[in-house]
Amino acid sequence: MASHGDFVNFVAEQLGEAGSIRSRKMFGEYGLYCDDVFFAVICGDQLFVKVTPEGEAAFPDLPKAPPYEGARESFLVEDVENRDLLTHLTHITCQALGKKMQKKGKR
Repeated sequence: MASHGDFVNFVAEQLGEAGSIRSRKMFGEYGLYCDDVFFAVICGDQLFVKVTPEGEAAFPDLPKAPPYEGARESFLVEDVENRDLLTHLTHITCQALGKKMQKKGKR
C-alpha cells in the first residue's frame, strides 16, 4: 500500500525542528532526509526510523518492525504527533549516522 503525500507532508512538518527535512519518493513510498542524512522511510503511511545503538539506548521501548518484507528492523514511530519524541529521535539518529558516514569516508 503506497503512502499518501498528505501523511508525508504532515510528518515532515512535525520534524521541522530537527533540521532541514526533505522527502524523496522511492518505489511508491518515501525516504526522509534530515540535513542530507537518510534516516527514515514512510511505508504504508507509517514512519520507520533507522535503528542505531544511540537510538536504542535513548528509546529502549520504541517498537521495531521492518518497513517492508526483507528489510532490516527499524523503529516504528506510531505517535507521529509527538514532536518532542520525533525531534529527539531524529537528532540522535542523524548524529549517529553522520558519524558512521564520516568513518566510511576516511578509508
